Amino acid sequence: MKIGVAGSVGLDHLMTFSGKFTDSFVAGSLEKVSLSFLVDSLDVRRGGCAANICYGMGTLGLNPVLIAAVGKDWADYEAWLSRHGVDTSHALVSTSLYTAHFMVTTDDDLNQIASFFPGAMSEARNIELAPIMEKTGRFDMVVISPDDPEAMLHHSDVCRKEGIAFAADPSQQMARMSGEEIKLLIDGASYLFLNEYELALAMQKTGWSDREILEHVKIRVVTLGSKGAKVESAAGEFVQVGTPQEKSKTDPTGVGDSFRSGFIAGLAWGLSHERCAQLGSLIATYVIETMGTQEYRFTSAEFLARFEGAYGADAAAEIAPHLSF
Repeated sequence: MKIGVAGSVGLDHLMTFSGKFTDSFVAGSLEKVSLSFLVDSLDVRRGGCAANICYGMGTLGLNPVLIAAVGKDWADYEAWLSRHGVDTSHALVSTSLYTAHFMVTTDDDLNQIASFFPGAMSEARNIELAPIMEKTGRFDMVVISPDDPEAMLHHSDVCRKEGIAFAADPSQQMARMSGEEIKLLIDGASYLFLNEYELALAMQKTGWSDREILEHVKIRVVTLGSKGAKVESAAGEFVQVGTPQEKSKTDPTGVGDSFRSGFIAGLAWGLSHERCAQLGSLIATYVIETMGTQEYRFTSAEFLARFEGAYGADAAAEIAPHLSF
């Protein structure tokens, strides 16, 4: 299964705050907020939604095609992703801008306050899928993860016109997109990925009900934090899976991206939606235990043993033939 992953590539600036953000909020004064937090640590790591998804798929032995606009400082990051199974040869390299930067502070309750500087990502609107597919062959699926909004809308439009299955993953870009733009992005998607908050925001911005959103896509996947994830369709499919027990809660950045990488890997292997969601949940668990979105490691044996511990021997037997990394 040939999969293209469109979206952001960036550097993550990860900070931790020993305390709770909510202790600094004053009821009745939220219309004027001026807050500053003294952080305890700063880590600069590789990130970006498309890069995180591709990395996760690469760790599972797949070879996704990265579709992204990157900066003139791309060389080291490209080498990293290439070493981990990602086809980076079709990235658009800016001659003037630097790679995007994501800055996030996490408190003791794993709440986060974040900012994003797009940098070279703003040139993603210049990327066309057709020339890429002339070299790679036609994609079986395109994952449209957070990116320049114009690029996201263009990719979904091209996929609809060309009959290419696509997974819509609007995530944090919904805050910048209008209701009509969100409708255009997700309409006709084979898969729609959201968390609970993003689903509520999509309903608010589009004016569509929960049911109406479901009717505009084939499958909707909603992540539920520590409660796992649910997969549902307008035709009546419903699956909910739990999360494996984490060894620690280090940092939640990139958990959603990693879930998507495992889920999509399961699709590439022809597995059921239940197994796909379980794969995604286990990858997400590895990420939350690690500082950095692309720092987790495991062998096939370790991954299989942990999967069996969480979901049982029968489930593990179904994924075992695909774990050859």
